[in-house]
Amino acid sequence: MSSPDDLPPLPASSLAPLPPGSALRVLLVDDGAHRVSLIRDALTRQGHVVVGVIDSALAIHDCVVALAPDVVIVDAESPSRDTLEHLATVGATHPKPVVVFSEDASAGPMQQALRAGVSAYVIAGLQPARLAPVLQVAIARFEQDRALREQLDQAQTQLSERKWIERAKGVLMDEIGLSEEQAYRHLRKLAMDRGQRLVEVAERVVRSRDLLRPPT
Repeated sequence: MSSPDDLPPLPASSLAPLPPGSALRVLLVDDGAHRVSLIRDALTRQGHVVVGVIDSALAIHDCVVALAPDVVIVDAESPSRDTLEHLATVGATHPKPVVVFSEDASAGPMQQALRAGVSAYVIAGLQPARLAPVLQVAIARFEQDRALREQLDQAQTQLSERKWIERAKGVLMDEIGLSEEQAYRHLRKLAMDRGQRLVEVAERVVRSRDLLRPPT
């Protein structure tokens, strides 16, 4: 992923120009390249706000939490392991679009950066004119990935809920001789009478049966 053009295609709407007045809050991380002043000046000219400039990987998490940037930009000769580890930690708790400008074209650092949650990894591309499209791609990719993660989480939650309901139906069928349809109707009535979700009632039924079982 050496430039925005190398990324997989995104919907045209995802790459629409930022609306006027939609200034981004940007946190800059100097990871050894010492060119962040150029990036800061270019961002300022484009109407964005640089909320902080740091040169220590240890400060990344606290600065993201305290300054709430919209985007994190890392400028590096080659991203350090400490920087990538701290970006991954931030991504687990306070995910943000992350852009890495690097002079290292080798596959290893790029792959490590992507595993750490970097949205755009740009090689030898530190040119002010390229900042706008790079930021657009990074934000679009971040939002796309977040939507996919939310869909996956929702699917996993639904699967877990179905398992609880199936187990609860089994308890009612075994313990009081209901048919599968009768067991489901009974669970649904219990949920309605108590003003609870069906899965909450199902979980209580299963756990109640488990509590009554003699220890093995």
